[in-house]
Amino acid sequence: MHPARAKRPDEFPSIVGSDFWPWPPDYGRGRLFRWAVLVVLCVSFLVVSLDNTILNIVLPTLITDLHVSEAQLQWVVDIYSCVFAGLLLVAGSVGDRVGRKKLFCVGLAIFGAGSAASAFSTTVMTLDAARSLMGLGAACIMPATLSIITDVFRDSDSQAKAIGIWSGATGLGIAIGPIAGGWLLAHFWWGSIFLINVPVAVLGLTMALWLVPESSDPVRRPIDVFGGLLSTAGLTLLVWSIIDVSVHGWRSSWALGAGAAAVIILCGFVAWERHVAHPMLILEPFADRRFSVAMTAGALAVFALMGSLFVLTQYLQFSLDSLHWRPA
Repeated sequence: MHPARAKRPDEFPSIVGSDFWPWPPDYGRGRLFRWAVLVVLCVSFLVVSLDNTILNIVLPTLITDLHVSEAQLQWVVDIYSCVFAGLLLVAGSVGDRVGRKKLFCVGLAIFGAGSAASAFSTTVMTLDAARSLMGLGAACIMPATLSIITDVFRDSDSQAKAIGIWSGATGLGIAIGPIAGGWLLAHFWWGSIFLINVPVAVLGLTMALWLVPESSDPVRRPIDVFGGLLSTAGLTLLVWSIIDVSVHGWRSSWALGAGAAAVIILCGFVAWERHVAHPMLILEPFADRRFSVAMTAGALAVFALMGSLFVLTQYLQFSLDSLHWRPA
């Protein structure tokens, strides 16, 4: 049975370098061991952030190959983020209870399976389902990586450096997504942008089982399942209303109804989180103006980035180079 929390890295009864697993040599269970764990976590999470932007490059290809409409194309992009964001906090709570390493490994397995299914999808419905599976895997991976980092790096200086590197890996994944997608599309078929995730997931899972220590929250707090359902439903309806507006206009009864329902559900989510004993999302930090303004600015920046990528990739490929944009 695993302990309630992981011991310090220099106390790990690790199988690395032991008679049970004699190769590679023991890292000393100290500084080098901790940074090896960080590399595994950062590389695994890099592909999760990369998938937020890499898909945009192949959107014109999906239009011609899968014959998808503009609204369907938006769902292919957004369904990953909806599932990811909606289940993120719930998955983090589950990891605190059952074990962060377990959640991380399960997330990698789900993400790899969803990536393989996305690569070989032949219809937009199967691609949406596979992308949803990837979002579920990403929701398991992201909170587990950060929790494992804070558990492995106990002193404040090294913890700050580790979290900074982890954040940098997130930004790097978002930045290299369009570049990697363009290169893959120029040399392979569109499914290759998903297929590259599979070896990374397999390698990350193998190394995680070997290196990453198990930990969990010694205080077993109840999981806020209802809050997770409210947040997922509210975000999904909000995205649905925005996509429907682009198809049927602002007077669409479906768009207005879904938007109103989204606002009501999200307000209910906030009210539920304020009164439940063990909330999924702690709202007190938002009372700090500096925190709330920073979060709002970050959300607007991501909103602008993702929206512009969705439009610009199609404009640049269809309008400015309509005769030569397809790969040879």
